[in-house]
Amino acid sequence: MADPITAAVSDRICKHMNEDHADAVLIYARVFGKLPEATAAEMVAIDPEGMDLNATTTESAITVRIPFDHTLQDSEDAHQTLISMIKQARSTSK
Repeated sequence: MADPITAAVSDRICKHMNEDHADAVLIYARVFGKLPEATAAEMVAIDPEGMDLNATTTESAITVRIPFDHTLQDSEDAHQTLISMIKQARSTSK
């Protein structure tokens, strides 16, 4: 059974995404955060409604809220949703 999205689970997901999938986090900022000029991004929080990113452009640092298309049920739902979002972002940016 997957874990509910608590602060500890959010921290775990963010750490994993930032360390192992930094390229995906940057794509989330560019595509879903509507910041095509972003040069870097870090996931700082995730909750059932969306994720918060700190994005960097050549001109400034910006905090971006990216809502999900549905309310996440648990950490497995978060995992599947993040995969779906990166697939969607990569297919639209080709």
